[in-house]
Amino acid sequence: MKHVWLAALIGAASIAAPATAQQTAIAQTISGTRLDISATGEATRVPDVAIISAGVVTKAATARAALSQNATQMERVRAALKRAGIEDRDIQTSTINLNPEYRYAENQAPTLTGYSATNQLNVRFRDIAKSGDILDALVAQGANSISGPNLTIDKPDEATDEARTKALGVGRARAEQYARALGMRVVRLVSVSESGGGYAPPPPMPMAVMAQARGERDYTKIDPGEQKLSVTLGMVFELQ
Repeated sequence: MKHVWLAALIGAASIAAPATAQQTAIAQTISGTRLDISATGEATRVPDVAIISAGVVTKAATARAALSQNATQMERVRAALKRAGIEDRDIQTSTINLNPEYRYAENQAPTLTGYSATNQLNVRFRDIAKSGDILDALVAQGANSISGPNLTIDKPDEATDEARTKALGVGRARAEQYARALGMRVVRLVSVSESGGGYAPPPPMPMAVMAQARGERDYTKIDPGEQKLSVTLGMVFELQ
């Protein structure tokens, strides 16, 4: 029995040894001076997607009437979106509310006057240049509650990679600057970690960004501007 326990212990030791050796191999030692750098890279793009909340608010004496009127107007709004080429994947219900409304008078109990029904959709416009015309069409079909836009980039990977490359360049240049100031040289880049990043959205703007004369009428215009994407890297250098 003692021999069995001894064999088990030897087997466990032989299994643990490679794991310890592997962990030791991963660890890197720095023989010179360690320099930690935080560097941020940025890239700008013109937003190509606008997300806008559009919906209908209706009021009636009864809850059923308020909901019925709301449903009728919302069907017209949805039909207008489909005619404009907006796909189902770009239309999402965000809010449905039904609330009682009261009249308040001094020294009197509130009096129920009716009900208010709200139905809001988040609509993703993939052609920002056409979004103003579509919104005008929605209003013509009964949409009376519109807010936004939230401008974004549909495929940000390329811009994010550009920001990463710039962050690496900034970090290397900063390490060289420190090395020169210390009378040393950069031997190698020891490690890189991505610690943060994302969008720097433009300041909020009202729904009707600009109205311009087109023939005999005004129309809603959305200016996309530019959007900034940033990536922050933590970098460790060895100086000698």
